[in-house]
Amino acid sequence: MGYLVCSTQNIYVMVPKSVCSEACHPGFRKVVRQGQPLCCFDCLPCSDGEISNKSGNSICIKCPEDYSSNTEKDFCIAKYVEFLSYEDPLGTSLAAIAVVFSLMPVGVLCIFIKHHDTPVVKANNREVSYFLLISNLLCLLTALIFIGPPKNETCIFRQPAFGIFFSICVSAVLAKTITVVIAFKATKPGSRLKNLVGSKTSFCIIFCCFLFQFIICIVWISVSPPFPETDKKLPEKKVIQCNEGSVFMFYCMLGYLGILATLSLLIAFLARNLPDSFNETRFITFSMIVFVSVWLTFIPAYISTKGKYMVAVEIFAILSSSIGLLLCIFLPKCYIIVIRPHMNTKGYIVRQQNTVLK
Repeated sequence: MGYLVCSTQNIYVMVPKSVCSEACHPGFRKVVRQGQPLCCFDCLPCSDGEISNKSGNSICIKCPEDYSSNTEKDFCIAKYVEFLSYEDPLGTSLAAIAVVFSLMPVGVLCIFIKHHDTPVVKANNREVSYFLLISNLLCLLTALIFIGPPKNETCIFRQPAFGIFFSICVSAVLAKTITVVIAFKATKPGSRLKNLVGSKTSFCIIFCCFLFQFIICIVWISVSPPFPETDKKLPEKKVIQCNEGSVFMFYCMLGYLGILATLSLLIAFLARNLPDSFNETRFITFSMIVFVSVWLTFIPAYISTKGKYMVAVEIFAILSSSIGLLLCIFLPKCYIIVIRPHMNTKGYIVRQQNTVLK
């Protein structure tokens, strides 16, 4: 130990001065060195979320729950709020993609309505194609519900709305696939399936498949509905997000969608070689492969992310699967209608069928 000489009105006082360690600066805490005098210590920086705003402090003080420590760890600052907003570049990009691509099913629907009496549009149930385009549009617009500050209303309805609209969309694809198989079987002599060919059977299939998903979502909202919550555990930010309420019901909803998509894929794959004039089942097979692939990769990505990026992953899965369905099923038909109109005639179809028979 050394001594510092101070004078006060000609009275000299000897103040002890440490020759081992100087006082810790703000943002640090004292840790005494083992086996050495108390004046010998190390200065360690405070942990995240803690501060020390006085020199020589031996402990760090934890900031309030809504606050975090600054870089120097000498005072607390308010945590910034994080959610996927429209002002965020990521949110703006996803919203723009959703709006732009939602114009595609509208455009295809206009093309189909204008050419409603042509063979391409009539093939495999024209009314179901219209219904599928409308449901695909709703699926794309569902992504917009996920952007913005989580509120009680948006949290309750966004996941069920996504599940219901996608179940309608996939059910329509399943109905189109079954219609192709029934139409082929009905051409055989003495077949009783002729009465099942038509839009009534297709819409009955769609309604039954949709009804089960609707019941799942109603039970989910009634028993354990989603709600907004704030995660304050992260050091520099607090995340406002939607708690899904019942995780089990959430995965039941996703699982049912997976069952519908897998069933459509299997039926379309088994019927891919049926003599269809426009390869409808092959297009459906490709669309279901895209759909299933997107949602299989979504689950691990969704689980491994947090905050606004978790929401962005789900929006990306919604947009990519919707666009995949639209392009795989309707792009080849629009190509024939707009670019190759000579293929959209009865004479061309008859020649193609005669070639297949030979």
